[in-house]
Amino acid sequence: MKEPVFKGSCTAMITPFHENGIDFERLKQQLDYQADNKTEAIVVAGTTGEIATLNEEEYETLSAFCVRETAGRMKVILGVGGNNTEKCLANARFAERIGADAILMTPPYYNKTSPDGLAEHFLYVADRVELPMILYNVPGRTSIGIPAEIYRRLAEHPNVNGAKEASGDFSLLARIASECGDRLWLWSGNDDHTIPMMSLGALGVISVASNIVPGALSLLCDDCLKGDFHSANAVFKRYAGLFRALFLETNPIPVKAAMQILGTDRGILRRPLVPISRPNLELLKEQMKRVGLIG
Repeated sequence: MKEPVFKGSCTAMITPFHENGIDFERLKQQLDYQADNKTEAIVVAGTTGEIATLNEEEYETLSAFCVRETAGRMKVILGVGGNNTEKCLANARFAERIGADAILMTPPYYNKTSPDGLAEHFLYVADRVELPMILYNVPGRTSIGIPAEIYRRLAEHPNVNGAKEASGDFSLLARIASECGDRLWLWSGNDDHTIPMMSLGALGVISVASNIVPGALSLLCDDCLKGDFHSANAVFKRYAGLFRALFLETNPIPVKAAMQILGTDRGILRRPLVPISRPNLELLKEQMKRVGLIG
């Protein structure tokens, strides 16, 4: 039986930028805020962290800073995904060197490999590092998904710990849960799917919303882990509108806008992402008001 990397709420961290690079002062504040609100783990340099726009020096400095500043308060999972398998391996080896707790790896986008090539992409890295790997199935971003037979194959590898599932395919989730068991742990990759996924055995969520409401996501996951889905639903119903608003445009555009409103981020995005549209900004503010984030 594999020990899961974490149970509960994990925040897919934004990367705070200023005009000349990464804003480490705000990043430290964000890390402290996550730890103070009982976040179990963080993902650094993932999709929400705009990994595609980080140069090598920024990627390494950002990652090492987060490992150092968390100081064991939360698990640190480093995003190593990409469409160059050798580059993914280099990032995974770097994660291992700096003391990260796990790596998060997506299918290769754009190259659009075969199912066998998809398995090889993950196994090539898993064979060469000792860190637990969390697969990230997000076909809306990568254009290819991880099918059940590939999940079963990858689950046999001792370093493949689990999967962040953002496909929205609950038939697939049910198959993974029943066929892979404790050889492959599951986490929700969508805030609004956390409760149904945890009812199928998922251990928590890797969340975008917890950048701004980490306490709520921690509470929701704790309730689910205790089997108190009635209380979890009460939390969900309060925040459901906010969860939807944070995906009115491509992530992380809305969450960075929300953090700018709250004064916890400058809201700077790197091209090709651009600031949120005015109509969607007003809808986002409306949902932030409804949950008491702003007056």
